[in-house]
Amino acid sequence: MNSETSPASTALEFAMRFTSSPRGARLARRLVSHRLDSWGHPYTSTANETMTLIAAELTGNAVRHGHVPGRDFHLRLTDSAATLRIEVTDTRTERVPLLSSHEPPGDAESGRGLLIVARLASRWAVAPRVGAPGKTVWAELCLSRQ
Repeated sequence: MNSETSPASTALEFAMRFTSSPRGARLARRLVSHRLDSWGHPYTSTANETMTLIAAELTGNAVRHGHVPGRDFHLRLTDSAATLRIEVTDTRTERVPLLSSHEPPGDAESGRGLLIVARLASRWAVAPRVGAPGKTVWAELCLSRQ
C-alpha cells in the first residue's frame, strides 16, 4: 500500500508495509529519506537526516523486537506544515518498549535506540495498535526546531 494525500490537503502522507526483516527495515529507511527529499527536505537537511535516523531505529526495533513470523510491519510518514511524523506498527503485543531515560550498562550491545529517538524527536510514544494486536511507536519532529 502506498499513498499520497490529495492536492487539496495540506499534509503529505506516505504509507507502506514492509517485510519484517533487516532488508525490509533498510528499504523503509531509504524510502523515508527519498520521500522527504521529494517533499522538499533535501537529503542533507537536518530534518531528513534526523527523520531517517529515527526511521532506522524504529524499523530496526520492529524487526528485532516486534517480529512475528509471517507478519509485516507498517510505516506511515506524514509532513504537515510544522511537523514530520513517523509511525511504525508491528503485530507483537507483549513486547512494548519502555519510556525510560535510563542508559544501559556501558558494555551493553543494545538498548540505546529509543534513547536516540528520545533525544532527536520533539515527541515520541507507544500506542496500542488500533483494530488488531500489536503496537505503534511514533515520533514527531517539529520543523520550527530546525
